[in-house]
Amino acid sequence: MRGKVVLDAFRLINPQTLMLGQEPRQCTSNVGHLARPSIQALIHGLNRHYYSIAVSYRKTPAEERALAALKKRGWAAGLALRDFEAVSAGNEAALKEIARLAKEYAKSAKEEGELDPLGAERDVARAGRSDARGRLGAAAGGLVAGNVVQATASILDALAF
Repeated sequence: MRGKVVLDAFRLINPQTLMLGQEPRQCTSNVGHLARPSIQALIHGLNRHYYSIAVSYRKTPAEERALAALKKRGWAAGLALRDFEAVSAGNEAALKEIARLAKEYAKSAKEEGELDPLGAERDVARAGRSDARGRLGAAAGGLVAGNVVQATASILDALAF
């Protein structure tokens, strides 16, 4: 599960009980569950117009599995066709990025070829630079994988429907 869920309960404070000088809160044992209110909550009237009540809850393993299954993609989600214009535009942008990375990799390979292969100069020259070879491989692999999935989905779509 991602994120954090905070569960709070609030009860309004009757202004007449404050005028009489009585404590508006019901006394229960909530030691260890009290949290200091934020400044924003105090500005919005916490402890003046309403007060917070500690809430305790537990999830069963079945409830945890059900909540985890909510975000899970179905098996057919990978076969859904994307818009061809959007795929084409994405391919064009990826190819431009691959061309830029190829030039950057060729430049860095030429610079490293001029340095001593066993010396520390090569490590110092490489420090702080992005790995053009790795990024080039990742971009090309992502482009091929995306196109294979799109082509497979379009063939299945044509055969099934």
